[in-house]
Amino acid sequence: MSTATVQGADTADDGGASPAMHERVLEAVGVAIASGKLPPGSRLTLEGLQHDYRISRTVARDTMKVLESMNLVYSRRRVGIVVQEPNLWNVFDPKLVRWRLASDRRELQYSSLTELRIAVEPIAAAGAARRASAAERAKLVGLAAELRGLGEAGDLEAFLAVDIEFHRLLLHSCGNEMFSTLESMVAEVLTSRTQQGLMPFKPRNEALQAHEDVAAAVARGDAVMAETAVHRILNEVRTAMGLS
Repeated sequence: MSTATVQGADTADDGGASPAMHERVLEAVGVAIASGKLPPGSRLTLEGLQHDYRISRTVARDTMKVLESMNLVYSRRRVGIVVQEPNLWNVFDPKLVRWRLASDRRELQYSSLTELRIAVEPIAAAGAARRASAAERAKLVGLAAELRGLGEAGDLEAFLAVDIEFHRLLLHSCGNEMFSTLESMVAEVLTSRTQQGLMPFKPRNEALQAHEDVAAAVARGDAVMAETAVHRILNEVRTAMGLS
């Protein structure tokens, strides 16, 4: 079993326990684990984290508690803090999704997440067509119209914010509490695709039309067409990203 510490880019002189410092350390160690830089069996120490990041023991301990809650590491007396096997990780945690998408293994993560979306979002759209409130149906139509305008204008930052809201509303309004828990994870996927330059400067017309068709189908209570239109959105994503 190897012993490892992570060299951090953040070398602030003080060891304060600010939320920003905690997040920076958590992000750095999380990406190192998710990318395989710290493979399963690697040992971490609080002392090593304190030294590498110039942080207090409290910040180091809190970082490890978060990673342990995600099943990325475990802690044992006389053993220390050890990186877990990937099959034990909480792969639905939005933070881990973000870290995996930030690693050189991002293509595999995109493929897995797109398959998950294909399995869930079309059924969620059908559920929204059956169960969404009148306000939710109207909101979805309005968001689709916003996506059309922002997409044609090439305003990707604003487009991303509205796209996240669109897909979150779709998952939330379907009436399935398990699907709605995936909102944050889908938001991470959409954000990563934009931030990594994997979105075209102007979204394809087919994708914009599919969003409008989803909204229209949900608005009129057409579950079959809503499900079909979401399949079109996700198939376009799969094709655009070259996923198998």
